[in-house]
Order: sequence, then C-alpha cells, then structure tokens
Amino acid sequence: MKWNDYDGFSRPVSQRALWGALLSGLLCGAAFAPFKLWPLAFFAMFGLLASLHQQTGKRAFWLTWLFAMAMNLPSLWWIHVSMTQFGGISLPAAFVLVAILCAYLSLYPALAAALLNRFFPRTGVTRLLFAFPALWLLSDWAMGHVMTGFPWMWLGYSQVDTWLTGFAPLFGVQSITLAVLWSAAACLLCWQQRRILWLLLPPLLFVTGYGLQQKVWTQPGETVNFALAQGNIPQSSKWEADFIKPTLVRYLDLTRESKGADIIIWPESAVPALENDMREFMTNMDDALRSQKAGFITGIQYYDQSLDRYYNGVVATGMIDKEGQRTYQYGQGNRWYKHHLLPIGEFVPFGDLLRPIAPFFDLPMSSFSRGDAVQENLLSGGYKFATSICYEMEYSDELRQNIHEDTQFIVNVSNDSWFGTSGGPWQHMEIARMRAIEFGKAVVRATNSGVTVAFDHQGKIIGMLPQFEQKVLRVDVAPTTGVTPYTRWGSLPLIAFCIVALIIGLWRQNHKRPRYL
Repeated sequence: MKWNDYDGFSRPVSQRALWGALLSGLLCGAAFAPFKLWPLAFFAMFGLLASLHQQTGKRAFWLTWLFAMAMNLPSLWWIHVSMTQFGGISLPAAFVLVAILCAYLSLYPALAAALLNRFFPRTGVTRLLFAFPALWLLSDWAMGHVMTGFPWMWLGYSQVDTWLTGFAPLFGVQSITLAVLWSAAACLLCWQQRRILWLLLPPLLFVTGYGLQQKVWTQPGETVNFALAQGNIPQSSKWEADFIKPTLVRYLDLTRESKGADIIIWPESAVPALENDMREFMTNMDDALRSQKAGFITGIQYYDQSLDRYYNGVVATGMIDKEGQRTYQYGQGNRWYKHHLLPIGEFVPFGDLLRPIAPFFDLPMSSFSRGDAVQENLLSGGYKFATSICYEMEYSDELRQNIHEDTQFIVNVSNDSWFGTSGGPWQHMEIARMRAIEFGKAVVRATNSGVTVAFDHQGKIIGMLPQFEQKVLRVDVAPTTGVTPYTRWGSLPLIAFCIVALIIGLWRQNHKRPRYL
C-alpha cells in the first residue's frame, strides 16, 4: 500500500506516515534550545504536512498528536528534575506526569490538524497557506490561555537567531511561527505542483525579516550600569531556616563587589523569608544603597495579614528616584506581585486532594495569591521597569499590558535551580530574549544559578554569566522610550488574519476550483 492510498480510519495507517510524523516531531524539538538547530523546524513542518496529505480527520489528529508528543516529551523532560530531586517523586512516576502534560499539550495541534483535514481536504493554496497556518495559530493561542496556559514550545522561539525576528516587533513571536508555517507549506506546494517558484517564498520571508531588523522602533538613551547578582544558592537548602543568614551574607558579599553600579538586582526570592520578618534588613539596605546612590531590586515574599494572602514579589529600594527622596515603604509602593502563578509550584489546584499524595504537591511557597494583571512600573534609579517573575516572561500578551511609552527596561528575576543542568533554563533564556525583541526594551535578568543575562533592545546578548557560579554580571545597558507596533496591537492582527484566512478558505473550499487553487 502506498503512503497515501487509504481513505478511512478502519485501514491501518501507513508506516511512512507514522514514521514521518514521529521523526518530524523529534526534529522540531531539536530546533529549540539547548540544541538550537533552527533549520530543522522547517524540515519538521514540511514532514508533518506531507504526512497529513490525503488523511481523514481522525488520522490527521493522531498523526499530529504523535508529532507533538515526539517534540514535547524530550524538549520538556527537564520538568521532571523538580519532581524527582525536590518533590519526592520517583523517576517512573515523574515520567508519567510529564508524559500526561505533554499528551495534553499535544491535543491542541492535533485538533488543528483534524479540523484542517475535515474541512479543507483538497490540497493546494487554500489548505496550505490559509487554513493550515490559521488553525495552527489559533490552537497555539488556545494552548497559551486555557487552564492558565503553557505557550513554551511555540515554533517562533526556535528562530530567535534568524532574520525572521524582524517580524516580532510588528506582530510578536507568533508572526515568526507563521513565517515557518508558510515556508514549509510553500515547499510542499512546490513538491506537489512541480512549480519551483514556490521556493521563492521562504527566502523572501527571510529577506523581509532582515529588512525589518534594520528598523529601530524604540529610542535608546545613555547606558545604565547594572550589577546582576547570581548567588548560586543550593535549592535543597534555600528554604531552611538555618540557611537564611548564609544566603543573605552571600548576596551582601556580591553587593559589595558591585560598588559603583547604578542599579543592583538580586534574583527571585533572593531574600528567602517573608518581608514581614525582614523589615529591618530591607530598611538597612534602603539606607545603605541610597547613600551610595545605587538602586536596588530584589525578589522577596510578602504576607498580607489583612487579606490572609501570600505574594511572590519584587521590591525596589535604595536610590528609587534620581533625587534620592523616596524611601522604602514596608508592604506598599514600588513593588510587583506575581500575577501568572505556576501551577503546583506556586498554587495547587484541588490542593486539599493533592497535597497529601506526595511532597511534590506541598513544595515550599506553593500557596501564593495572584497580583493584579496590570501594576505600576517599578522605579529604580529614576528608571521605569516592567517586571516579571520567573515564567511570567512567556506570556507576552500579559507583559505588554505593563509596557508603556515611558517604560525603559524589562526586569526578570527567576530561580531556575529547580531544573538543574537541563535544557529548561536555556529555553527560558531564549523566551526572555524574544521579549526584548518584541517590545524593543532591554531585558536584565537576574537568576539564582543561571542563566543570568542582559539583552539590548534588539535582543542581542550584552553579557551573560556561566551557570552554577557565584558571580556578579556587570553590564552597561541602554534604556529605551517609545513602543513597538506589537506593544500597541498585541495579538489582534494575527487573530484577525486567522479569522479572515478561515473565512476565505472555507469559501474557496466550497466552490468549484481547480485542484491546486
């Protein structure tokens, strides 16, 4: 039987289609960090589209689910580190849990493929350039929003080192995903129609992206000297009461090495105690750094007694305004409370049921409340910072709500020590890098054990520390003013494209047209 000869779900799927979907998914995963073999994303999507050719909707669903599982499971396997090393879960049980997560995430592209083959069965431009990218992007959007969302493996992130990033300030990372989908579709059209002109589309997209990279969307100013402290505190000791003082001593030593910096940044929960218990420490830091004319930003937790709520927060003290008039205020003002909380790690759905099952569901600081979606920018050294904590950086539509004309930097504090030496921290770094490109704002990122890094407003690396070393990253970073088109419009243009593309596609599918139109 040839690979495209069957016409129903009752016949066995061809080995060629199965292997095509499986191998394409593995190739796609290798396009992301830490491997960063970005050309493989194009081959992978071409292979998937070829495997879906002349399949029923059910076949398309399962082939694409297999593709997505092959992409997600190896790429997201790093999640198990927090379960096995810090959560008391055995490796086989962790494998099952990660596999369940990946199986769930794989449902979204699988559903897109099923709808594609159900409603757009005829091959050609309508199917490949209109319906396919529209359905894929809508499924990605749903994956990023339903049940708090997890848009970690969007295709556009694999292209952060290519010219295609020129599209990001216009329409966000998903416009890069669209370029990848169009390129793969054009190559398949060339193969099916024997029309070599289709091969002009991928280089045209790359050249257009290169041209857009030359456009400066935001206006840089004079550089600011940052000191990003990487304490490299062992995760196994971080929340032990006896380790609070050694942790603070280590960060204070790094701060002394940072003399002369305009702004000093400590990572997420660098102060491993509630702000309620650290008022004297925070006041002393405020006084000391204000006398040195240095701004200070640190991660710290806060308990609101009046509301009985815990918050994962970032507080700015020291030299807050340029005149040094503003001072640290306990429990109020010049702070960010994390809005997008990590399921299990920061809040536990059905906690009364799950917490008794395993220590993993009762991790330290897993009972936080959400901060507001829109909060005032942090002020440090007289500069305004849009703020994110840990994996909030992957939610670009949420971050953009806190970026304004006068926002000058993006600060991200994180603790990726939960994931050890895996590829997770490197994928996280590339996501942060994409935010700098989308918003035209430099990103300064302080982490406990890496990857501590600074990007300029075009996503270029200014400086980066090695992982798992106790060091300070000193970098000069330029603030910017103004906003990119993506900051103004968000995902609305791409959603509009998807709706229009599906309407056009359905109309053309339901009217008699030549085979390849």
